[in-house]
Amino acid sequence: MYLADLKTKCMKRNQLIALFLVIIGVWSCRNDDDGLLDAETVPPRTMSEVAIEDDAEIMAFLQTHFYNYEEFENPPIDFDFVIKFDTIAGDNADKTPIISRPELKSVVIREESATFGREDGEEIDHTLYYLEARMGVGESPTIGDNVVLQYEGTLLDGTPFDGHNTPLNQYLSGGLIRGYSNGVEKLHAGTGPIENGDGTVSFEDFGVGAIFIPSGLGYFSRPPQTSIIGAYAPLIFKIALFAFEKDTDFDGDGIPSILEDLDGDGNLNNDNTDADTEPPTVFFPNHNDTDDDQDGIPTIDEIELDSDGNFVGFRDSDGDGIDDHLDNDN
Repeated sequence: MYLADLKTKCMKRNQLIALFLVIIGVWSCRNDDDGLLDAETVPPRTMSEVAIEDDAEIMAFLQTHFYNYEEFENPPIDFDFVIKFDTIAGDNADKTPIISRPELKSVVIREESATFGREDGEEIDHTLYYLEARMGVGESPTIGDNVVLQYEGTLLDGTPFDGHNTPLNQYLSGGLIRGYSNGVEKLHAGTGPIENGDGTVSFEDFGVGAIFIPSGLGYFSRPPQTSIIGAYAPLIFKIALFAFEKDTDFDGDGIPSILEDLDGDGNLNNDNTDADTEPPTVFFPNHNDTDDDQDGIPTIDEIELDSDGNFVGFRDSDGDGIDDHLDNDN
């Protein structure tokens, strides 16, 4: 690779790293004012055993709690469409538990790439539960899309640890915990933005939901140091999904990010074609790499685009079954 090409690529990567850090900074817990919490030493545990305990703990919550489904079914005039949880007891003894609500669904997500808490080659199935209290009128994003949303993160006991109560832009594969990203993509967006005439915008008919995340799809044994989240803690996120950018191309290489999930496992961050040629301290998965095969030719020059610069398809010039942008000996 020529020095000029290397310099240009490094500058591009540094810009992408900076963008990643901004996204992660917005996402990370907002308890920094409290300073570092006293570290608690927790013996290391395997993800396989914790996954069973997490599922049991989440199931217990779903069986003993309800949400304000009656307000969602018949919204009062001033209803804010915010999910509220409470315990089924006393005056609420006749409420329907979350586990019995038809709005609750689940998906099994296989973890086979975690670098800690997992034996070599071990595949661990986690159950991710998501509640769609209000289905938005729009489509659902993918893990490769930019979204506009509001969120609140809490522990199972209701203690909040993070949140954003105004519309926020997030890239779902940009440094967020996996359970969060895979949960948001199950919700439906609304319509907007709508100009309000006063410099602000609003959204209508947006989706509202909650995600119940086992620690193996969260922070597992390594929560943020400045957070109240403990090791092996299941998490809840309440989400209002306003809009998303369909077929987001995060790295600007001409390929929609979702198409760079080469193994189709719903995780863009473990697909890195040129990992063997990158320095040991560098890891740029394909959705964050403008030269996916490290051959010195930008990916955007090795794919098919239409006259407007939109992605059309892949090329295999030498007919070896490997697309040009992934084939460094093409």
